[in-house]
Amino acid sequence: MAQSKTTRSKARTASKPRAGKRRGKATSKVRRWSQHVTETSDALDLEPNVFSKGSARQIALSLRRSAERSSRRKSSPFRSAMSMLTFYINRTGKNATPARLRVLQRAKEELRDVFQRSAAGK
Repeated sequence: MAQSKTTRSKARTASKPRAGKRRGKATSKVRRWSQHVTETSDALDLEPNVFSKGSARQIALSLRRSAERSSRRKSSPFRSAMSMLTFYINRTGKNATPARLRVLQRAKEELRDVFQRSAAGK
């Protein structure tokens, strides 16, 4: 027997995911998770607004100071600083401008420079 028109449309409607509501909830969970990691991570204690600084060199020097002074880190200062920078770059994702992402990527190179590490030893 053929299904009636109303039965078919109800079946299609019922199977469609309601993506709009899920996106809002997932986004807020991601933000809370990211904030929680930043606040409670044992990587290091950061200076306020470290990633807002104008130049890559300033960001790298600030991360170095924070990493060397932090009592919360469990790894070497270099690894902790690089980890936090990479975490921030990954979390900022689509929200950062291409120019800002270039500065942050350049900060990785500067961080290697201030810790006197070569790029080959990543």
